[in-house]
Amino acid sequence: MVKVKSILKWAFIGLILLFIYFPIIFLTINSFNASDMIQSGWMGFSWEHYAYFFNFENEPLRVVLQTILLALIVAFLSTVLGTVGAIGIFYSKKRASGMLSAVNRIPVINAEVVTAISFALFVSFFSIDKSTYVPLVLGQMILCTPFVVLSVIPKLRQMDNNLYEAALDLGASPAKALFTVIIPQILPGIIAGFLLSVTLSLDDYVIAAYTKPDSFKTISTHIYGLDKNNVIGPQIKAAYWAFTAIIFFIIVAVVIAANVLSYKNARSKKK
Repeated sequence: MVKVKSILKWAFIGLILLFIYFPIIFLTINSFNASDMIQSGWMGFSWEHYAYFFNFENEPLRVVLQTILLALIVAFLSTVLGTVGAIGIFYSKKRASGMLSAVNRIPVINAEVVTAISFALFVSFFSIDKSTYVPLVLGQMILCTPFVVLSVIPKLRQMDNNLYEAALDLGASPAKALFTVIIPQILPGIIAGFLLSVTLSLDDYVIAAYTKPDSFKTISTHIYGLDKNNVIGPQIKAAYWAFTAIIFFIIVAVVIAANVLSYKNARSKKK
């Protein structure tokens, strides 16, 4: 009976993992397929999609690079603003802190399309020129900043406030105490918020579609905007299979490396 329960438990876990990772693994396998269409089946092993993707004269690599650049800019600005906001919320009075925390959760709970349309109407009302990239950056910051705040606040709550007060008593200015005492203690939350912002920016389609300049393309808007009747459309889409595989392999490598380092650190501490 115990063995049956164990088998059922692992079978259930396996089904969940298969449900989550099968689409990624399927695209990764097809990234080495000579065919540009999944419907065509396996047509033989080929590096063609990778060669097409890494050719800078083709669109996919340029679109990916400019999307990553946008994500890094948005993540940096959102992390700075979100960290300052989290510190302000944490040190505010109880009523003000509760109200600000509730306001911060609105973009998180709210549907992204509602945020995008509202911000697009705001941009249109004030006649902000989309070619300046300001609406695109601000729109994605509205999406990302609340998640940075939610990542930093728990670290502020775990922090020992006596250290900050001790730094002030020892003659440090508030600014110096902030950067030498508070920031190092909440740094994991800041890094987590930055990485989450990068992910949200890379994944965003709705806000980018409403606010980006006409000449600018992100990964999501580029894939969505490909004309199905275009002769090179399938080849471009197939190139993104290669990009999916590359990201998947990088993430797997990072996770394995992190677990190996964690295991080695745990063993060294036991010794």
